[in-house]
Amino acid sequence: QNYWTSERHGQVQLRLEKNSLDYEAPLTVHDMVMDTAIKYADYIALGSKHRNGWHTLTYIEYYEQCRRAAKAFLKLGLERFHSVGIMGFNSAEWAIASIGAIMAGGFSVGILSTTSPKACQVIAENTDMDIFVVDNDRQLQKVTQIQSYLKHLKGIVQYKDELQVEQENLYSWKEFLNLAGDISDEKLDRVIDSQKPNQCCTLVYSMGSTSLSKIVMLSHDNITWTTAATVQSLCYKCPPEGQEVLVSYLPLSYIKAQIFDMWVAILVAGTLYFAPPEAGRVGMIPRPPGAGFLMDMLQEVQPTTFYGTPWIWERMLDNLKTSQLDSSTFRRKLDCWAMKLGLNTNKKRMFEQVHPPLCFRLAKMLTFNRARKFLGLSHCEQFFNIGLGLPTATLDFFLSLNIPIFELYGLSEGTGIHTLSSHQAFRLPSCGKGLPNTHTKVKKENEKCIGNICIWGRNIFMGYLNDKEGTQKMMDCYGWMNTRDLGCLDVNGFLYVLGNVKDLITLSSGEKINPRPIEERVKMHIPIVRHVMVVGQDAPYLCALLTLKCQINSETGEPRTALTSEAVAFCRKLKSQSTRLTDILHKRDPVVMEFISQGIKAVNAGAPSESARIIKWAILDTDFSVGGGELGITERLKRVAVAKMYQAEINDFYED
Repeated sequence: QNYWTSERHGQVQLRLEKNSLDYEAPLTVHDMVMDTAIKYADYIALGSKHRNGWHTLTYIEYYEQCRRAAKAFLKLGLERFHSVGIMGFNSAEWAIASIGAIMAGGFSVGILSTTSPKACQVIAENTDMDIFVVDNDRQLQKVTQIQSYLKHLKGIVQYKDELQVEQENLYSWKEFLNLAGDISDEKLDRVIDSQKPNQCCTLVYSMGSTSLSKIVMLSHDNITWTTAATVQSLCYKCPPEGQEVLVSYLPLSYIKAQIFDMWVAILVAGTLYFAPPEAGRVGMIPRPPGAGFLMDMLQEVQPTTFYGTPWIWERMLDNLKTSQLDSSTFRRKLDCWAMKLGLNTNKKRMFEQVHPPLCFRLAKMLTFNRARKFLGLSHCEQFFNIGLGLPTATLDFFLSLNIPIFELYGLSEGTGIHTLSSHQAFRLPSCGKGLPNTHTKVKKENEKCIGNICIWGRNIFMGYLNDKEGTQKMMDCYGWMNTRDLGCLDVNGFLYVLGNVKDLITLSSGEKINPRPIEERVKMHIPIVRHVMVVGQDAPYLCALLTLKCQINSETGEPRTALTSEAVAFCRKLKSQSTRLTDILHKRDPVVMEFISQGIKAVNAGAPSESARIIKWAILDTDFSVGGGELGITERLKRVAVAKMYQAEINDFYED
């Protein structure tokens, strides 16, 4: 057996270490779920918000529901190694359908709610989809449009709202589960017993891919081992000593969110809470996960571990700074003292100088606890950033409030997680250390020890479905995967991710420039800048598109023209009266423009070469957003899309 395969029924060699411990023995998904259901039968597993309150399921009820879903899938005709597509807002039904599909011998395929009908058709055809599970009538309409093209489609299940139409092979969630009565326990158990840890159970669309052809195959062992290694690396409570409380809002079609929300919750027997159905009623324009409901939900649920995206952390930062600016002079001075103490103490803690000063407890009582309560994170003991790394200023701000945000790193091809920061292993702005018994190396290093990040471990995917050539490009014969990300390792094994090969800019001189470090320096020197995109492909020099920190509509995620409280306060320090983006752009605020110009000069002063300097720059008339198409769901900059949208501005840079 190879370390990889591109065949749906293929089996792979697991990357077992010689010193593997008993708890690392390969497991199927069913074994992991059943083990928790037996040990923690009466603990609350899932909580779903409805108009008349919270509906909960215990772990034994959760497991039985998954078995019922598996039987119902078999009754509908789900074939071995065929797929079940799940498209809708996160919910108990989403998780049950996913686990049920795996138990029934099929593949679980999460599909984003914003996916177009045509893309749904491509996904369904490429994965031999037998059944579609959707949350509401809007998603159902997409499937109805394309069902005549789908030769494998045997049924559609809608798990929210009343069915608006009657059609053959369309079922409500209740009708679907009732199909389970025709399948015996013995028949389901035979299917479950035939599954092996080194076989595929989940298909994921690679977030980094530009086409729909990249379908990541993840094995049972990828899921169960990565989950166990993550739990081993972090500090989770487990019954009866305590129980984790988690909030699910990031789309479960992203494997990183799925590992943390579904699988880690199961392994530690935590309670996973879902938002009310109306929170997922998005319009035609995509919006950031959590927009419109998350802040209220945190106050109600009080999670013990929280995973935020850059968008969420920025909203929290804006809210905290606005609150601080609105408070009394005495309160501001008190918070300033506490935050200076918090930052200094926590930076020493990073290097294991762990004795906080006596007044730290006072700062905690007066400022830190107050900030956590304001955010709905009073009970939270672990904070994570999922997505592109946060700016240093944002990390420092939260660290000063005794909220260390742990960065992590992982691709869909690495089951979402490869390195993690934790209370035991924390360096800013590092992504932490590798999971136990994984390996990381940097190839083709330059003089600054930056090179291609390559990874090895049981989290590495099986391969791309039906794409042998694409899989071979990712792997070498020893099972190492080239991530095509750029970074470096320090002497203590902490990983720093500093860009991606495909984002490198090749100037007309032939010199290659990594834009990411330049963009980070711009944000550091010019605090009122939110987003930066350095451009210059095939051009003689580099230029930069800048967006300023504007207020965000918390319901939709759309940027407004008013500057944030932080940006306005900064303008006041510069003796500028600007409060809106238009004040700076159309009135050409000379004070702000001069400050930005000086900031760019400071960035250029630290450039490693003449070619890495920004020659021209422009402020755009709107901030980037998910709905605007400039950012992905986890706030990753869509460079190709931005270059097309702002082609005129880029052309202006090089007209002379």
